[in-house]
Amino acid sequence: MELAELQDREVGDGTTSVVILAGELLKRANDLVRNKIHPTSIIAGYRLAMREAVKYIEDKLSTPIDTLGPETILNCAKTSMSSKIVGADSDFFARMVVDAATSIKTYNDYGDVRYPIKSINILKSHGKSVKESQVIKGYALNLGRAAQGMVKSVKNAKIACVDFNLQKTKMQMGVQVLVSDPKELERIRQEELDITARRIKMMIDGGANVILCSKGVDDMALKYFVEAGCIACRRVPKDDLRRVAKATGAQILLTLADMEGNETFDPESLGSCAEVCEERVSDDDMIVLKDCKNTQACTMLIRGANDYMLDEVDRSLHDALCIVKRTLESEKVVAGGGAVEAALSVYLESLATTLGSREQLAIAEFAEALLVIPKTLAVNAAKDSTDLVAKLRAYHHASQTKPDKAHLAGYGLDLVKGELKNNLGEGVLEPALSKLKSIQFATEAALTILRIDDLIKLHPEEPEQ
Repeated sequence: MELAELQDREVGDGTTSVVILAGELLKRANDLVRNKIHPTSIIAGYRLAMREAVKYIEDKLSTPIDTLGPETILNCAKTSMSSKIVGADSDFFARMVVDAATSIKTYNDYGDVRYPIKSINILKSHGKSVKESQVIKGYALNLGRAAQGMVKSVKNAKIACVDFNLQKTKMQMGVQVLVSDPKELERIRQEELDITARRIKMMIDGGANVILCSKGVDDMALKYFVEAGCIACRRVPKDDLRRVAKATGAQILLTLADMEGNETFDPESLGSCAEVCEERVSDDDMIVLKDCKNTQACTMLIRGANDYMLDEVDRSLHDALCIVKRTLESEKVVAGGGAVEAALSVYLESLATTLGSREQLAIAEFAEALLVIPKTLAVNAAKDSTDLVAKLRAYHHASQTKPDKAHLAGYGLDLVKGELKNNLGEGVLEPALSKLKSIQFATEAALTILRIDDLIKLHPEEPEQ
């Protein structure tokens, strides 16, 4: 994607800012190469600048979320949504995102807090206003029961996740059976039905009362589930099946075959949750799994007018979920609106003057390149980027040189009014971890391209005379 095209888009997304910064770093590195600076010196200077920038963010610019009050996480989510289509309703959606993220809190093997956002299922349904979206406690599948005769709710559910057909078994391709007696042919057909019936009976006898199948379940098989009072779902997407298995502690079964060549069903492979029920939303049915055994799962149901709106809201909510996850796990935030980049630019410029080697030039260019982020933000908001960035640099220079002006370190751009404001106090926040990764990835991307010191050009083949 071209740099100019990216600069016309939002810089709220981390990937976009990485590409913009990497492009600027590479452009300035090429200027240094044309001025007879060896690429090795540029690479060493960029690496030193990156390390110093990371250290400065961690020591001086990042703030623990405990010191900023309970609204910090909400403000991070709102900042992520500010440049997106749901920005007008950011209060509503930010609370949705934070509720969903905090409901899936879990711990890893080392006791660290983790928020696995893959446990959050996002369902999209046409109709109603986007503000009628909701968070459903439990993992919801966008499908209904396989037969209307089945029960609508099962308490104390034991869930079997199967990844094979529960349809009438057929002979393998190429198998030829020579039968002279018509009764024998009928027995073969009956046995094909009985094989599937035995598999279903094994699962029901093993304690399964909810069966999720990724393939087909024919009407003959559904009869057994209805009689046993079970819920069966067919054509469950593989991704959903994997997530359900992880949340409930189930094991996905590819076959019932055992080591002896027979077919058996192990009850240990069943997952469990408090309740599985069918609910109706709009014109569609949903299967909801509540209070899963292993990890708490939740579902965000998005309402909207059409597919384009739903897809855009989905993308915005996913970005906000990632931001909230990073904030909750790292527990540190930085001011948004170009504040970090301006502070780093001023700091690295003063650092460059203390060096007496060739790396000084590379670090100075690195410092200049960082200003591309606040400039792009200002241009996207149709403001005077030159004036705003100059004021921003002056504020951050004062904060770093005058002890009584240290509070100016949190100042960044206010792109609504076209002025500067204390973003740290106003709640324009980003996770410190995302900012660190953006600078590191952009630097590595620029250095990787800079290391390519030769160009191989293939001339097109000339057509034969």
